[in-house]
Amino acid sequence: MPRTPVRSPRRALVAAALLGVALPDALAAQAPARPAANAAPAPAPASRLRLNDYLDWEDVQEPQLSPDGRQIVFTRRWVDKLNDRWETSLWIMNADGTRPRFFVNGSAPRWSPDGTRLAYVARGEPAGTQVFVKYLDGSGETQITRLDQTPAELAWSPDGKSIAFQMLVPQRDDWRLEMPAAPKGAKWTEAPRVVTRLAYRRDRQGYVDDGYRQLFLVPADGGTPRQLTAGASDAGAPRWTPDGKRIVYSGNRNPEAEYQWRESEVYAVDVAGCAADAGNAGCPVQQLTRRPGPDNNPVVSPDGRWVAYTGYDSTDATWIDAKLHVMAIDGSNPRVVSGSLDRTPQGLMWAEDGSGIYFNVESEGTRHLWFAPLNGAPRAVTKGVRVQTVSDVARGIAVGVASTPTRPNDVVRIDLRTGAETWLTNVNADVLAGKQVAQTEELWVTMGDGTRVQGWLMKPVGFEAGRRYPMMLDIHGGPHAMYNPGFSFARQEHAANGYVVLWTNPRGSTGYGSAFGNAIKNAYPGKDYDDLMASVDSAVARGYVDTGNLFVHGCSGGGVLTAWIVGHTDRFNAASSNCPVINWMSFVGTTDGPSWYRNFEKLPWEDPSEHLKRSPLMYVGNVKTPTMLMTGVNDLRTPISQTEEFYQALKIRKVPTAMVRFNDEWHGTSSKPSNFLRTQLYLRSWFQRYAKKENVAVQ
Repeated sequence: MPRTPVRSPRRALVAAALLGVALPDALAAQAPARPAANAAPAPAPASRLRLNDYLDWEDVQEPQLSPDGRQIVFTRRWVDKLNDRWETSLWIMNADGTRPRFFVNGSAPRWSPDGTRLAYVARGEPAGTQVFVKYLDGSGETQITRLDQTPAELAWSPDGKSIAFQMLVPQRDDWRLEMPAAPKGAKWTEAPRVVTRLAYRRDRQGYVDDGYRQLFLVPADGGTPRQLTAGASDAGAPRWTPDGKRIVYSGNRNPEAEYQWRESEVYAVDVAGCAADAGNAGCPVQQLTRRPGPDNNPVVSPDGRWVAYTGYDSTDATWIDAKLHVMAIDGSNPRVVSGSLDRTPQGLMWAEDGSGIYFNVESEGTRHLWFAPLNGAPRAVTKGVRVQTVSDVARGIAVGVASTPTRPNDVVRIDLRTGAETWLTNVNADVLAGKQVAQTEELWVTMGDGTRVQGWLMKPVGFEAGRRYPMMLDIHGGPHAMYNPGFSFARQEHAANGYVVLWTNPRGSTGYGSAFGNAIKNAYPGKDYDDLMASVDSAVARGYVDTGNLFVHGCSGGGVLTAWIVGHTDRFNAASSNCPVINWMSFVGTTDGPSWYRNFEKLPWEDPSEHLKRSPLMYVGNVKTPTMLMTGVNDLRTPISQTEEFYQALKIRKVPTAMVRFNDEWHGTSSKPSNFLRTQLYLRSWFQRYAKKENVAVQ
């Protein structure tokens, strides 16, 4: 029977059993003392967020409006404590938020055009993820596929008779070795993997050189999937034309695609004109765009006349914001409709009357809904200090998820005429009941060249004027990414244990325009380091930060900058460089993306000087700061060999260090619920070791 998520008692014992360790809370604001060996500081008061609350935490994702606008289906994620993983369930409620109810276990829901059925993916038979269709009237559900690969990107045909999806098509090994037959009962070593593609593996997936992702069509009541695309290239998410005759998608069908950096086009596959016996040869495909540079995320207008998509002209910049384009359905007359907006449009959705396109925009730490008319300037639909992601529009309303500094992600409804927002769910109300949450304040720093850098400070729960508190600097990865002031369990839990938390968007971050994002070209890390230190100075100047208890951490690009920081300053008591790049020379050829070769002025065999100059390893001789390293053992983005290089170098120099190797983790250390708990605990445990005993009272 379907299982609904049920809360369990929030006791430290539950978390301790999952972790296999005690649950020490970190440095308290009133007494940030070095703990005695094996001693655990007193836990945070019950009125504050506690680490074991994470085991009862929930999240909501990707709400979808029914075609008549009366109902919303959304994904509700919850922690399976016994199996140490996140599970997903589909819930349905009325469009005003009333009658929320469990529907079925699964994810990625899509309404049928007539609103009577929902397609979704879930674990099925004989194994793996399968496509299901369930009737809203409760008359039943059907598993409509039995695939040996994972389906994704479901898209109903306009007549509701079939569903398109994306799936990997394995390729056969073209090596033909005449191996002698193994003797009966022999246990020979497994055959080697033969790798011939430039990009042959990907973090969180493993080896991906065994085939390409293609588009398929399956009857909505079940049957044999029909392959629509073929060839040595991946096909992006399918988007139907209203007449059901074609599907548009993005990809790169050029034979030299693997050597074309940031190049993609928009294509249309002829579904109606495709021979039924086309088999794995695929259907006829028409190329719609031909401009050098990436063209992605195509969506067709309701009248079938236009295709909206994102893209930008080919460039050697490390970051450039995409523009919103519209072209005729045959690919003619492409033009930019996002005007001078220097932000990347995300999640394109046509207005029902075809007058323009709605999309999400990240800017200066917020994410909001925008609208670009076919003729006229784009405008913001919503505003305010929040992180909002709209996933569907219909009948004059939009639905999405939103978060504020003090409220976690929940489903919201937006009036498209006024921009008024209504919160429809409150899935963590029971966890946060009676809890004090930390307050966040914005911080801006103006650098010497006039560049303005944004950040945020979270004061500890129970903050008292006249005291100084230990501070963590939290650095984001990417480096092209954007931190925001939305609710963060990790930061809130640190603040509940007495820390000030500072997080910023230094140069290279997205959400501030192309020039800001590209400012670190051939200079990373460098200017972004200066931005971080200036932000720390600004935080200290507010008078409540204990300069004798400063700590720093970050993962990925944040791990790079943490390692760079300890090689250039000793102002921090301790650091944790997580999933870092330490040596660009050894990194560019071992990461899962060969494009990193292009982030340097010259290739390393032509001139390695830039790679060496920008490598934290070259500055290890300066490191005095105790520096821990935490990395997933399966990491393919910043392979654990990078962590090992820094660890060995620090050990040779007798700098206090520890290498924490996270099991069952790819890039990052927190995808497993228990590993999130460990990440929080190891961080504070390491920082406690090097914390000063006394806080400094402000006179």
